[in-house]
Amino acid sequence: MLVRVMPLPFQPMPLLKRRVPFDSSDWVFELKYDGFRAVASVDHGRTQLISRNGNTFASFQELQQTIDASLPNDSAVLDGEIVCLERRGRPRFNDLLFHRGDPCFFCFDLLFVNGQDMRLAQLSDRKQELRKLLARLPVDSRLRYADHIEALGTKLFERVCALDLEGIVAKQKFAPYTAERAISTWYKIRNPRYSQMVGREKLFERERAQEPVPGWHRCTLACISTEVRNAALRNH
Repeated sequence: MLVRVMPLPFQPMPLLKRRVPFDSSDWVFELKYDGFRAVASVDHGRTQLISRNGNTFASFQELQQTIDASLPNDSAVLDGEIVCLERRGRPRFNDLLFHRGDPCFFCFDLLFVNGQDMRLAQLSDRKQELRKLLARLPVDSRLRYADHIEALGTKLFERVCALDLEGIVAKQKFAPYTAERAISTWYKIRNPRYSQMVGREKLFERERAQEPVPGWHRCTLACISTEVRNAALRNH
């Protein structure tokens, strides 16, 4: 079964690669969450989670309902990551891929809010508005604000590596939101010894030969309904 491709009016900001962490007062640094990148389109209690390739995350309906209940009176477009956390609060990608556990949506940017286009505002202002939007939610909400630190990218990266997390993301705090890769100011800096990456490329490689849409192998199981997914696993 092919996944229905939805039009994506809000193309997510490209994430470029950088090998070495750095420090700068003009940058903010976030954890790199090991999950599925998604844009959440929220319209007064009706939410769609859309992948970076424009596919709907059909099997995360319960998470969408959680977002609906969290923002019943708002319209917004949020950029973030769908993540499954283990009991100590660390992301577990396989739990997310095979639907073990309750996923959360970590929001790290705000594109639109209640009719206001935020994409030309600088990142620090967008994050401030995003924090305000989510401030009233309980601490254990599955819709969460992705926090950051300023300036100290090297120390954060060292801590991330010590905790065996995927890496960090560096973002220029005065930059607008853009879909243009050539002018993107977001950089992922991966932990080269991240244990959960072991064997993952082989897992995806098995699916690429039958790839109907470029990039689909990274989120196929999440973009089909639960019933179809279970049937596919039984017949595998």
